[in-house]
Amino acid sequence: MTGSTEHSTTPSACCDAGADPAPAARLWTVDEHLADVLASVGPLPAIELQLLDAQGCRLDEDVVADGDLPPFDNSSMDGYAVRTADTEGATDTYPSVLSVVGDIAAGAGELPRVGPGQAARIMTGAPLPPGARAVAPVEWTDGGTGTGVAAAAMTAPVPDEEVRVLRPVAEGAHIRRRGSDVTAGDRVLDAGTRLGPAQLGLLAAIGRATVKVRPRPRVVVLSTGSELVQPGEPVGPGRITDSNSFTLTAAAQEAGAIAYRVGAVPDEADRLRAVLEDQLGRADLIVTSGGVSVGAYDVVKEVFESYGGVDFRRLRMQPGKPQGFGRIGGAAGVPLLALPGNPVSAYISFELFVRPVIRTMLGAAEVHRPVVRALCPAALRSPAGRRQFLRGRYSAADGTVEPVGGAGSHLVGALARANCLITVPEDVTALPAGSEVDVVLLDS
Repeated sequence: MTGSTEHSTTPSACCDAGADPAPAARLWTVDEHLADVLASVGPLPAIELQLLDAQGCRLDEDVVADGDLPPFDNSSMDGYAVRTADTEGATDTYPSVLSVVGDIAAGAGELPRVGPGQAARIMTGAPLPPGARAVAPVEWTDGGTGTGVAAAAMTAPVPDEEVRVLRPVAEGAHIRRRGSDVTAGDRVLDAGTRLGPAQLGLLAAIGRATVKVRPRPRVVVLSTGSELVQPGEPVGPGRITDSNSFTLTAAAQEAGAIAYRVGAVPDEADRLRAVLEDQLGRADLIVTSGGVSVGAYDVVKEVFESYGGVDFRRLRMQPGKPQGFGRIGGAAGVPLLALPGNPVSAYISFELFVRPVIRTMLGAAEVHRPVVRALCPAALRSPAGRRQFLRGRYSAADGTVEPVGGAGSHLVGALARANCLITVPEDVTALPAGSEVDVVLLDS
């Protein structure tokens, strides 16, 4: 099969649709292949990273707070720090008139003491001064204007200022207590937690500048085939636009990896070998599409087999029968997953085999997509001895799934409308309408 037929839109050209080229060769089940692949990989070694570099990674340690959060009692409002006893019975008509003994801004070090009949003007986040028992929001006061009318904003301090508090203030009102969020010694994040914006903010808040994580795997994605052109370039006779490298790079990123799209490599052994040598230094995983069937011009096998340790096999599945797996550079080399070239075959192969590898490298607790049972109103047919993966639309509202498009491995329009894969087991060739089926959720 040539590189062009690997990407052909003609179903008969797809290796999934043709007869087995080597009937005596072993056919692997999906489960056997997946188990073999996952047995060879594990979580990447933990490293210490700066906080922003750790986004999307999973913690390799429990994080315990060294101190309290907030670290001190502070005001949650702009207003006046007061003694509650001084505001009892205050009204608009009979306000509590207090002497302002100072101003406290956020970050203030020296704090005035608030005694009987006194108040200190305070800003949001500023530490509560000694003697104060609550904060009267500025809206509950005249803002120190002496007008007896609540002010919309606080004014600049004036000598011998007084403030009128227009309603009672309860004990502890508008105060963020020390340790009310986190107490020293609390375990605030568990090992395995994925670090998003909120988790990184918490780490910064408790004073952590770095954190020990499982790094995001670096995945190099490339398509093979001399027939491929880049999006936006003219598509001449026998040529086709490379979509696989975009689909698989996006899928790798969505799975949690740092993905590098290399693009299309022509069917030339020297070119492919040069690209691989150039990419090996930055790859934790290499994913290719195309060139894994039995075509005369499929150079992927030739190049990968020259490295040793790469096995090309056929699976009892449709689409995605031809698969390649191994390591480039021996047992300690970079893992390689070589996928079929037809777009749907490549994507389904990614979901079934590559995504679990990425999730395993991340140290994720769940490496597989969730599977649910659903009723399928349509009758289904499947080839004997193959596990069929049909594209579908699953509705959680009524627990049903509808097939989308046909079974062809070139139908990218139908793939784009699907949110799940409908699974038909190897020993089932037909399911009547209304059957219950396993559904792999892709939008989870």
